[in-house]
Amino acid sequence: MPDTSVSLLDRLRSCPDAASWQRLVELYGPLIQQWLRRHGLQPADADDLAQEVLAVLVRELHRFEHRGPGAFRSWLRTITAHRLRSFWRTRQGRPAATGDSDFGRRLEQLEDPHSELSRLWDDEHDQYIVRRTMEVIEGEFAPSTWRAFRRVMVDGAPVDAVAAELGLSPNAVFIAKSRVLNRLRKEIEGLVD
Repeated sequence: MPDTSVSLLDRLRSCPDAASWQRLVELYGPLIQQWLRRHGLQPADADDLAQEVLAVLVRELHRFEHRGPGAFRSWLRTITAHRLRSFWRTRQGRPAATGDSDFGRRLEQLEDPHSELSRLWDDEHDQYIVRRTMEVIEGEFAPSTWRAFRRVMVDGAPVDAVAAELGLSPNAVFIAKSRVLNRLRKEIEGLVD
């Protein structure tokens, strides 16, 4: 994965190719489906609606302008909320599967970038993107480099302890951590704050 996420979005806007779309779909499809199921959709409906969200993204991405941290995430949340609202309108405006009379208010909160629900959405998005990106880039590193990174950054283990555990110098642990962090930052640039 040589391209950063921002360059991926730029490439998809200017000169889209099947591999780039596939990468975006693989990254975001499961997350969108998870969000939709949480809002009362059955798995089959969530799959269909996720495809609709991705279709809107494909159709409208050329108009998207990345204007700072969280811009793409916010835009995707808005598209998803609008498609979800439209879905429930076609079902007489009621989420029959949940029986939740507060559904309209939850959708409004989802559309409001300052609401608690939107902040939760944003946090889940960022955690998911980081986790998924880590899965994707892990193969680019030697196992000892990856283990050193994970032990320090994910597990919170002290550098000296990780060095002793892995038979590395503390400097080698710092270098491993730095290499993986730099790669991770490049990959998620523009997608998370």
